[in-house]
Amino acid sequence: MVVTITLDASDLGSLLAVLSKYVVLARMEAGCRNIDMVVSETHHGRILLVEKWESPAAQIAHFDGKNMVEMAKSCTGLLSVAPVIDLWSSISAHDLS
Repeated sequence: MVVTITLDASDLGSLLAVLSKYVVLARMEAGCRNIDMVVSETHHGRILLVEKWESPAAQIAHFDGKNMVEMAKSCTGLLSVAPVIDLWSSISAHDLS
């Protein structure tokens, strides 16, 4: 299970501080395979989180958990628009035939 979260900052420095803490803590959660944080080169202030979870259950537990809730609350006043969250499932070339 892959989750992407796109965030557009109104206060980039403060948002990066919040997200850096979130990434470190969330990576330690059960079922987390990895979380990457990247900054857009074409949209100033846009950050993308790419999260990989062992299973849908692990991802749901994370979204309902303390680290995600704390991060979301800490983003109050730091975003220019609501974040965009998308869920992705892997597909194999074998699935396309």
